[in-house]
Amino acid sequence: MFHNLQSLVQGAVMQRATLLANHVISSEPVAVERLRPHAGSSLQVEFPGWPRLLPALPTIAFRISPAGLVEWLGDERLDEPDLRIEVDASNPALSLVQALTGARPRVTVAGNAALAAEVNWLIDNLRWDVQDDLARLVGAAPADAIGRLAHVIADGVRQGARTIGSLVGKGVPGTPGGPPSR
Repeated sequence: MFHNLQSLVQGAVMQRATLLANHVISSEPVAVERLRPHAGSSLQVEFPGWPRLLPALPTIAFRISPAGLVEWLGDERLDEPDLRIEVDASNPALSLVQALTGARPRVTVAGNAALAAEVNWLIDNLRWDVQDDLARLVGAAPADAIGRLAHVIADGVRQGARTIGSLVGKGVPGTPGGPPSR
């Protein structure tokens, strides 16, 4: 029962994440043009080291479509993907802090070098313009105000994450990786 519910939730999340990824890719014509030559190529994302106490993260597989977008392959696992990406998941708390501060997690890439270069370009250059999408819904002025508020909140979260990250690095009692609190 739990496995079926987990599978349904993961499927729904991945479908929406794929739609979002394709929205971001399609908003930059150069991104689509960079992926088109790799139509039919596959990539697989794995999360080695994920703690066994937490629900398992699925291996995620995609194929590049002829349109230069990505297709999620559902439960399909590829024996030999064209590109294999392993994201270190051994410390989820530290990974979350790093993500909030803009740091990349440790990633290992194996396979097609040309496809790896294009995926790296996408990661380095594509950003979701939330404010632009919001402006289409509520208008430019409200979207601008919401955007400024969101930036202030995001800056506060990033600063808090940096503080937590520095405490973790110094081995402060009661923080992950630090000595236990007394």
